[in-house]
Amino acid sequence: MESDSSPPKPSLLERISHWLMREPEDREQLIELLHGAYENSLMDADALAMIEGVLQVSEMRVGEIMIPRAQMDVIDINDAPEVFIPYVIETAHSRFPVIDKDRDDVIGILLAKDLLRHYAESDSDIRGMLRPAVFIPESKRLNVLLKEFRSNRNHIAIVVDEYGGVAGLVTIEDVLEQIVGDIEDEYDFDETEDNIIREKEDVFRVKAGTEIDDFNQILGAHFSDEEFDTVGGLVVSRFGHLPKRGESVKFDGFQFSILRADSRRLHAVRVTRLPPEEDAQLPLV
Repeated sequence: MESDSSPPKPSLLERISHWLMREPEDREQLIELLHGAYENSLMDADALAMIEGVLQVSEMRVGEIMIPRAQMDVIDINDAPEVFIPYVIETAHSRFPVIDKDRDDVIGILLAKDLLRHYAESDSDIRGMLRPAVFIPESKRLNVLLKEFRSNRNHIAIVVDEYGGVAGLVTIEDVLEQIVGDIEDEYDFDETEDNIIREKEDVFRVKAGTEIDDFNQILGAHFSDEEFDTVGGLVVSRFGHLPKRGESVKFDGFQFSILRADSRRLHAVRVTRLPPEEDAQLPLV
């Protein structure tokens, strides 16, 4: 009887080791390798998404994710604190670019927490509270910007165009969201919360995934659900693009203001029921 001379089959460990030792020759092969690791349960979906995000960040530039100038929430240094503090409370940001409309320029960054000094010190000077603004070009790569944010302990940068004019702003959160997805903030819903929360009379905080039928029932609206199932789908269709936080649009008696959105999808909106005379069809700028 002749013995079987065929080589023994490699063990599972040997097969995994062989697979891992393959060196990718380009980006596509690297991504293929990572997806293979996921399919072989060597990493979970979150880890795969984060690594892909890191690879994406290394090729993206600031201009692709910045908040455009028209959508920036800014403070005018010429306004009295009593004028802009309600605006600070309403927008709920932690940092604000401060402009001088007379010079049409960003002159610094105001931290919301520094405004406490305004109430503690009667002679406080808002100009003296400003932190230096960091200016960066639209062409800067996100991985380089993230490294600078970390080394300088900075959280916000003003983006300028090729002529030195202000084009927008970008925050460290905007960069990190390209890697880890949307970061929870003050507008997040707890999983146990309802999809629609009344903030005050005629103002509601709404999850983008809320079904249009439920929205209609609670807010007394009459939107059709034939084309879109969710509020998010309806709102995005009106913008014609995936909106960023701070953008607003008015239609059919309501104003929809974006509270949370990342580069992938819409998460939450603030909905204001408008008086008939304020209803308009054009996006706000």
